[in-house]
Amino acid sequence: MLKVLLVVLLIALAVWALVRVVLRRIDGPAGQPPRVVGPDDDPDFLRGLDRRRRDPEDD
Repeated sequence: MLKVLLVVLLIALAVWALVRVVLRRIDGPAGQPPRVVGPDDDPDFLRGLDRRRRDPEDD
């Protein structure tokens, strides 16, 4: 029974270490959260999208 408990403990420790490594890689250097990238706010780009939506045959 002690051997089973030791194996379970070692597996739990390995999983914990793996999760820490993966989360550290996701967070980036120095624990910074990932940068949120928003939609394109370029007025010319948005105007072009609106124009294409209204006049699809002009493309």
